[in-house]
Amino acid sequence: MRLLSVDPGQVDFGRRRFRLRAGPARGVLESAARAFLSGLNAVLDGCTVDRLAGRIGEVDPELRGFACEGAGMGCALLDLVTFGRGRRVAELLTGPGSAHPHLVHVGIGWAYALLRLRPVVGLPTVDPLLRWLSWDGFGFHQGFFHADRAIGRARVGLGLPPGVRAVRDQGLGRALWFHECADPEGVALRIAEFPPDRRADLWSGVGLAATYAGGADAGEMSRLVELAGRHRRWLAQGCAFACKARHVGAVVPAHTDKAAELLAGVSVAEAAGWTDRALAALGERPVTLVQYGRWRAETGRQWEER
Repeated sequence: MRLLSVDPGQVDFGRRRFRLRAGPARGVLESAARAFLSGLNAVLDGCTVDRLAGRIGEVDPELRGFACEGAGMGCALLDLVTFGRGRRVAELLTGPGSAHPHLVHVGIGWAYALLRLRPVVGLPTVDPLLRWLSWDGFGFHQGFFHADRAIGRARVGLGLPPGVRAVRDQGLGRALWFHECADPEGVALRIAEFPPDRRADLWSGVGLAATYAGGADAGEMSRLVELAGRHRRWLAQGCAFACKARHVGAVVPAHTDKAAELLAGVSVAEAAGWTDRALAALGERPVTLVQYGRWRAETGRQWEER
């Protein structure tokens, strides 16, 4: 378990060679990363479910989703290396991670990426549709810890089907928000270096991270909207997904309220409602990657028709 733990210094933006700029953005985003590590390391320290709940409860309420994401990574790691068949992840989802299911599923993808494995279909004990978020976490891990390859050289794994690559790039877009320290100009310049067919998914991830993690002020959010251009719909779709995750977690920070207003043009509750209506349109028990893609697309369409 000690071998699997992550040194807190690994999330220092200077050490990672991320963009450093004046203002509060670096502190905001590094705090989110440290909360992630608190959840991860609590699991790897051998905490029981009750003790893990206590450790997560010590985290600032606005950051507990990140702690649950880290705990999701830790539980998935232990399940994978001990052939636990998802037992620890299941305990997390029904216990201290129950208010943050989206983040827990993203954390599962981190575990696969760390072990140099690809998330597999049919992960036991996870939500049949949210399981695809493991590819989002996979992409974020690649962008955060292997930025030269995943961002600098715009590399993508060989043999990834288009649908999988889309979710993976959504996660990579979230990592871009951290990599560029919430700077709209830097984010837009980076995305412009990617092939055109990948940019929509990257903007979706940016919308997710800008809304959920924060780090930008109102003026920067407005500039982000301008820079998204024809990908405005996907920026709003990512924003709506983040609003849903915050709404489920029952803690909505001021920066999420402002992001919903500026990126989606509605309240957090209304943007979260788009995702619910889009999900209902898929019919009963959606499970496939195609249906996950339709969920995203229908959410974006509701922004267009608002």
